[in-house]
Amino acid sequence: MKTIEAFENDILLQIPYLQTIHLQKQLSEKKQRRTIFCGNGDSFAAALLAEAFSNFRVRSADPLDLLKNKSITKNNDVYLISISGNTISNIMVAKNAKRATAITLNDNSKLAKACSKCIHLDYPSSGVFTSGSIGFISSALTSISLVSKLHITGIMELFKRALLESKKIKLGKKIFIIGNLHTFPVAVYGAAKFYEILGTDVHYERIEQFLHMGIFSAKSGDTVIIFEEKNSHNYRITKNLKKLGLNVYQPNPGTRNKIAQIIFFTFFSQLTPLFYAKKNYQKECYFITAKKLRNASSNMIY
Repeated sequence: MKTIEAFENDILLQIPYLQTIHLQKQLSEKKQRRTIFCGNGDSFAAALLAEAFSNFRVRSADPLDLLKNKSITKNNDVYLISISGNTISNIMVAKNAKRATAITLNDNSKLAKACSKCIHLDYPSSGVFTSGSIGFISSALTSISLVSKLHITGIMELFKRALLESKKIKLGKKIFIIGNLHTFPVAVYGAAKFYEILGTDVHYERIEQFLHMGIFSAKSGDTVIIFEEKNSHNYRITKNLKKLGLNVYQPNPGTRNKIAQIIFFTFFSQLTPLFYAKKNYQKECYFITAKKLRNASSNMIY
């Protein structure tokens, strides 16, 4: 099975999985205030979601930042998110931490063994190494459940809406994905999918920061995707950006429920690059064919 086909299969597996997902018991507010979530890549986006849904009671951190200041891990509970459980930086953080919990698919991994506790992610997959999809949604919702109550409904409707919205977009040479409190982490994840699937030039920013910084690198014909429900502020942004010749899209989740919005934008982030890959008869994910880049990455993170 080629990696684009495997990616599509894993996306579809999310629908039944989300209807039966096993979530965690919420940590007390007192415990949350001394908790840090940590991860890399997609897992860092999951950590950011935990931070946002806790109303910033918990914090998210890059593992290298924790290694730079080891006293932080001595005084806090650390939840290390890693699907493989094999990234060196996470393992080193776990070894330095006084209380570390792994959130991982591989409960026999080096990370799981370095931690005192392990939350095992149990989800189906195509069995092919490809861009992360179901693993992200599993780790993200598991992390959120530790800091906030959540209720998941209407999965098929969210998927169908995301599928329709993903086919409306015209991608420019450069893409900006922008979001706010709960959606910025999914913008991070969305950029990763464009990188991994298409090798596209994508930038992710918070909406306000984009207006202060990223906008000055935008050119006519570039694409701006806004991950946030429609409001008067975003209407003004869209109006002004279109005057600059930018393609502006604001996928509509059709719900005000924050968890449902996260699931919708996650589906959208997966389906849009998938749609373009299939449109161009692409069989393999870009990160698979870009062997030198992948080797450089693997040499540093494993």
